[in-house]
Amino acid sequence: MNTSTELPLAPLKGFLDDQFGKTAQFSVEKISGGQSNPTFFVSHGDKDMVLRKQPDGPILKGAHAIDREYRVMRALQPKDVPVPETLLFHDDRALLGTPFYLMERLEGRVFDDCSLPGLAPKERRGIYLGMAEAMAKMHAVDPKAAGLADYGPPGNYFERQVRRWTRQLRASPGAPILELERLADWLAAELPGDDGHVTVAHGDFRLGNLMFHPTEPRVIGILDWELSTLGHPLADLGFACMTWHCAPDEYGGILGLELAGLGIPSKTEFVAHYMAHARPTAQLTDFHVIFALFRFAVIFVGIADRAKAGNAAGDNVDDLAPLARSFALRGLALI
Repeated sequence: MNTSTELPLAPLKGFLDDQFGKTAQFSVEKISGGQSNPTFFVSHGDKDMVLRKQPDGPILKGAHAIDREYRVMRALQPKDVPVPETLLFHDDRALLGTPFYLMERLEGRVFDDCSLPGLAPKERRGIYLGMAEAMAKMHAVDPKAAGLADYGPPGNYFERQVRRWTRQLRASPGAPILELERLADWLAAELPGDDGHVTVAHGDFRLGNLMFHPTEPRVIGILDWELSTLGHPLADLGFACMTWHCAPDEYGGILGLELAGLGIPSKTEFVAHYMAHARPTAQLTDFHVIFALFRFAVIFVGIADRAKAGNAAGDNVDDLAPLARSFALRGLALI
């Protein structure tokens, strides 16, 4: 039995024995990386699973929505959307200290570096085009038909999201970041009109949250649905396009790299490939990318706050906290 984790292993094993049958084969391994909900590989008998739980300690209202992650993946399983199979949700804090859920463990590739080192140019291009196709499949789902009609509040998605993330920014106990405040004011003044286009919005759709087939440039799992809601597809598209506006030392972006030689499509090519596979929608504008950069910056403000409180999920928070201002500067550069 692996004991190199903060999870209470004996109670967890007893719970899994009750759920799936008793077995002597049991191990737990914490997955390194990630700054959100703590995640673990769990093997129990012949089941290889992933456990996701809320972080310990106080959290902002509405953050770390484990229940929403579970619900949306379960709803999308019957649809043509690559998501892991969900197994169970447990909301009793007595077992692990927070709610958690279990899903199947997929075998594939996850790329944290958007330059995709070690791959051939043709493979890199295929990975990016596969990413666009997976996003189009997700956005093609009718929320009502998937049982998700009430998954998000009605009304203008961008208006409520700008309001939400501005409120979260200003709830931070840390020192104000003036560049982020400027972005918040600009976004509030430049909100697009509501075109009525509603879809399942992932909220954190980027290369590092996708698992690809072991040998093919095909997404087999869209991961980390914590920020998902009903929203506008251009929010996800803008978020995915951030990588073209961030440098390699800014969470593994590709700004400044020689993309043609690497085989990585330009942002224009990526957007065109998404549009060719997606339901008709409005055109992507700088507003959507600026909004994505703003929201990602506020996420890093939260990471810094959790680090100061001793509740950060990752080990490299000191390196990541300054990225809040970096992403704010990238957003201001597009104005």
